Amino acid sequence: MKMEFMENMKLVASLKAATSKKALDIVLLDLRGLSNITDYFLIISGNSDRHVQGIAEAILENMEKEGHRPLGIEGLSQGRWVLLDYDDVVIHIFYEPVRRYYDLEGLWADAPRLALDEASKAF
Repeated sequence: MKMEFMENMKLVASLKAATSKKALDIVLLDLRGLSNITDYFLIISGNSDRHVQGIAEAILENMEKEGHRPLGIEGLSQGRWVLLDYDDVVIHIFYEPVRRYYDLEGLWADAPRLALDEASKAF
């Protein structure tokens, strides 16, 4: 999966927005062939509910600029776990303790993953 994710403009736009807001512990899970609900999960953390909301709002704004509209938005007003559904890319933005509790990375342990350390080299 190394850099082929860069061909997905939704991922590029959302990663740029998330990193601009100092998002934490960004992980991309490649679900192609493992799930029919989406191709990618982008999992992001914030260090407070306000930080989570700020990351989500930045992603929404940047995606809108790029012409991408979400199919669904959940949890934005609470800021504990925000889900942004862009069909082939589903973005999960967590307050860190909530992320540890739900452990999506553990639930999708078979999915290839790319940490921000690798992804950020592409920007």
